Amino acid sequence: MEKLLISAPAHLHTGNFDLTGDLGRLYGTVGFAIDIPLEVEVAKAKGIKAEDKDAYKFAKRFAEKTHIEGAEVRIKREIPKFVGLGFHTTLALSIGVGLSKLYGLNLSVEDVALIMGRGTITALGVYAFKTGGFIIEGGFKVDQREKMVPPLIFQSAMPKDWFFVVAIPDESRVEITKMRSKEDEILGNLKVMPKEQSDQLSRIVLVKIMPAFVEKNIKEFGEGLTAFNQKLGQFWSSYQEGTYRNKVVEGGIKLMLQHSSCACQTSWGPTFYSLVQGEAEAKRLTEELKQYLKKSSGGEVFCTKANNSGASLSKA
Repeated sequence: MEKLLISAPAHLHTGNFDLTGDLGRLYGTVGFAIDIPLEVEVAKAKGIKAEDKDAYKFAKRFAEKTHIEGAEVRIKREIPKFVGLGFHTTLALSIGVGLSKLYGLNLSVEDVALIMGRGTITALGVYAFKTGGFIIEGGFKVDQREKMVPPLIFQSAMPKDWFFVVAIPDESRVEITKMRSKEDEILGNLKVMPKEQSDQLSRIVLVKIMPAFVEKNIKEFGEGLTAFNQKLGQFWSSYQEGTYRNKVVEGGIKLMLQHSSCACQTSWGPTFYSLVQGEAEAKRLTEELKQYLKKSSGGEVFCTKANNSGASLSKA
């Protein structure tokens, strides 16, 4: 086998429930894999060949760490960069897992994540790639930052009639790209979350979000996700215009909540999303949000199901 095609899902971040660390772990992440794929073709080669600079960087890193001869990487289908959908982690894992398979290295997804330096602070992207579905991971040990992949503590397939409506405004994209370049510095100097706030967030996850999901109660599930995301947004308010990235996101969140119990910003934004039951309702809300963005900053809106299986590999 000389060439592989990897198709891997984007993901939506709901948030982290412990930025205090007094119990020995930090972050812990709630989120979803969605059926919007990044498609990457990898092939054996001498040296590193890739038109995309990020693909080149990740392939070079993998080759240096594993001592393989080389690789050629082509991105066949992209997902938007720097908008909170996990492009870079998904790309890094796709390249690493694909090359591991081609060269018979037998590496796990977690092994590849450590090699690539991805998924060690928040592992949502790792498990979106590995398993798909609704994901909760437990955070990294405070003395093992960037040395371990946080453990998966809950994962389940999403119901087939639950749809995400995802909006990506044009507003703030330039600012977020600049912020992403300083992300390591920001996270390394992050203020400690008050214990009471981590307690609140963890309680919402344990006694609101998880039971509602198990009972498949989309209303209560959405309420829990929204409350969790809002409270976390207040902690990050010094890095954005308030609870959300900007006024466009804030207005879009309010619009979503007129029709759904769920409205959240993913990661740094500007992407925000809702969860609704039924394709007809998803399409209706999608059209309403398209009109909203058209009148404000511009952008794109789409509806999609969850990805419940993770990444796939096939012969190219």
